[in-house]
Amino acid sequence: MKDFIINCPSPNFDERTLSVSMLVLHYTGMEDAPSAITRLCDAEAKVSCHYLVAEDGQVLRMVGEEKRAWHAGRSHWRGISDVNSASIGIEIVNPGHDHGYRPFPEAQMSSVIPLVADIVRRHGIAPDNVVGHSDVAPARKVDPGELFEWERLARLRLALARPRRNLQDPHWTPGGFLMALERFGYDVSDGPAAVRAFQRRFRPETIDGIADGECRAILLSLLLDRERGIAT
Repeated sequence: MKDFIINCPSPNFDERTLSVSMLVLHYTGMEDAPSAITRLCDAEAKVSCHYLVAEDGQVLRMVGEEKRAWHAGRSHWRGISDVNSASIGIEIVNPGHDHGYRPFPEAQMSSVIPLVADIVRRHGIAPDNVVGHSDVAPARKVDPGELFEWERLARLRLALARPRRNLQDPHWTPGGFLMALERFGYDVSDGPAAVRAFQRRFRPETIDGIADGECRAILLSLLLDRERGIAT
């Protein structure tokens, strides 16, 4: 993988205060790759990532993994509020919802998958800590979005799969669902945003912020799998 990575250093980083335990996937959300790269290398922008993957599959290294890149912003996941210190951040070139969101090309995904595999192997990152920006910042972000191919990563045990078998609705109240969602790892201070983030990740065909029976059953299955030590 390293043979295909081009160094494109960003000045936007500092020192980690936590060991790496997470991988956060983003889309760039800008009109094209040059615009995104320029911003990520602009000292005044104060944003960066460890890697960027272009639509043609080219991978750029922008910040060394030993450093804290500035990609997650104000975020939270499973008790960690300094997600930047605990994570590797990958920006995936895509115009995003504001500029014509579209599926991720095969050439791009064919680079994203081995990059993710290499990172999680070297850092020992669990599949349930491979997350989207929307998972760690549900009130602010929607990337990498509902078109990202999480199931491809899940089939390789690089991320959690969407539960589909033996689903049972626990009939939680809306408040009960949020408590369960917080237990799973989400910041639920904005309840509807947290529900939408969960749907975007695990039930992307309907993203309405309403915790219906299917959402409740999916979340229950994820929590039970975690208690049983099942990572995929």
